[in-house]
Order: sequence, then structure tokens, then C-alpha cells
Amino acid sequence: MFIAMNRFKVYKDAAQDFEQVWLGRDSHLGEMPGFVEFHLLRGPEAEDHILYASHTIWSSKADFEAWTRSEQFRKAHSRAPGTKPLYLGHPQFEGFETIQTVARND
Repeated sequence: MFIAMNRFKVYKDAAQDFEQVWLGRDSHLGEMPGFVEFHLLRGPEAEDHILYASHTIWSSKADFEAWTRSEQFRKAHSRAPGTKPLYLGHPQFEGFETIQTVARND
């Protein structure tokens, strides 16, 4: 399993707009082999921003890499941003290979 995350430092006054961009878009993730699930996470608030993270689980790193080269990726990221900047700097990517998974046994 591979977890792909992007961290965004979103301006406080742009948080609602940032969330609407994500909630209103077609991600095309479900069309990709190896896609497991996606979460948009809202984190702690700092003095000048709110931390957000996109968290996507893939069956493998190869599946994630195929996504980044796909037409679906281009379509999902083609929506031009508005004129108002929503976040500080660039998103920070973090990729993780799963070492251990502990699941609930109900």
C-alpha cells in the first residue's frame, strides 16, 4: 500500500474557497486501477494559515505513479485556479510506503 499526501497552508480567509474547489471537482480517481480511497483533511490553525492535507491511498506506489502520468490526472488538475491566491507557497508532497497495517477485527 502507498499513501500520497499533499500539505497546503491555506490562508484563513480562503479556507471556504479552498474547500469548495476540492468538493466541487471531479477527481477521476475512481477510474484508476489501484485507487483505494481519498480524504481531504483540515488540520490545525496557525497565525497566518490553516493546514490542509490531501490523503490518497493506493494499492501500490506503481499505481500512484501511473495516476500522475494519466489523462485522468491531467483532467483532475486542469481546473484553472481563480485570481485569488488560496494558499502560501506550493503544496508539500509526501509519499509513504506502508510497513504495517493494523485493522479492527470485528
